Amino acid sequence: MSLDKATIRRVATLARIEVPDADLDATAAKLSGILKWIEQLSEVNTDNVTPMSGGTTDLKQPWRSDTVNDGGIADKVLANAPDAHDGFFGVPKVVE
Repeated sequence: MSLDKATIRRVATLARIEVPDADLDATAAKLSGILKWIEQLSEVNTDNVTPMSGGTTDLKQPWRSDTVNDGGIADKVLANAPDAHDGFFGVPKVVE
């Protein structure tokens, strides 16, 4: 499948990304290559492959106790904040 500039513009608009006009040809070539690779997957023989319902059906997650705690690392968390006041994050005012 070969994509043209109009299709690339439409896909970019739907994806909310900016693709400059100078990059449309290169982007079209790259996406066309990806689609050709995906089309090759239909040639793979999967007759003897059992369908999967999910890759994690046999995995068990360890349970943790459901207890409330404060985490005990507020100082470490606030150390990453660009603006902290009295144990809280400082944020700009958004409501007048």
